[in-house]
Amino acid sequence: MITVRPAHERGAANFGWLDSRHTFSFGNYYDPRHMGFASLRVINEDKVLPSQGFGTHGHRDMEIVTYVLDGALEHKDSIGTGSVIRPGDVQRMTAGTGIRHSEFNASDTEPVHFLQIWILPETEGLAPGYEQISVAPEEKQGQLRLVGSRDGRDGSITIHQDVSLYAATLAEGDRVEHTLAPGRVAWVQVARGAVSLNGQDLTAGDGAAVSDLDTLSLTGTSEAEVLVFDMAA
Repeated sequence: MITVRPAHERGAANFGWLDSRHTFSFGNYYDPRHMGFASLRVINEDKVLPSQGFGTHGHRDMEIVTYVLDGALEHKDSIGTGSVIRPGDVQRMTAGTGIRHSEFNASDTEPVHFLQIWILPETEGLAPGYEQISVAPEEKQGQLRLVGSRDGRDGSITIHQDVSLYAATLAEGDRVEHTLAPGRVAWVQVARGAVSLNGQDLTAGDGAAVSDLDTLSLTGTSEAEVLVFDMAA
């Protein structure tokens, strides 16, 4: 079964410097029908103006994954980590017992466009932590590249939850498949472009909850970038 979450039905917040779309309930947007899916709690698509951003704020007991589509996002946190996240980079921050951080557009001329993803950890009270990888474009071109996993295999970030996160960029006509083991579900998030998911058309910003299927088949119907979350049901 595939249940589509259309982009235009997402929650929205616009503060001038920030234009955000919320796949699931977040902040002032509350919808009891969309509180998350499996261990996924938040998928926010954020666009931040140059030299603007989120001042220092705190989180607890959450795995926070940042995936930049365009521009550069500067991260600083209370455990001494500082980095700039660019397209191709994937960052995981474990909030655990408590962490404070800030995120700012690292450019004074160009906007930054990114996805911020919150995943419920399988254990509360973890030590705060941070990890970042860089994935070359050819590693995900026309194929699903593992970028996050419970055990950090194949050079992916470690996510403290039974989740395998894949990223792919597809040219028009490119086709990839992913097999779901028994007891697994998936969430597909189209970051840009358009794809067909088992014959269901999806465009940028659309998400889809997948259950009771053995195989996901994704075909680019334009140039596209997509994330696939393979999770315990």
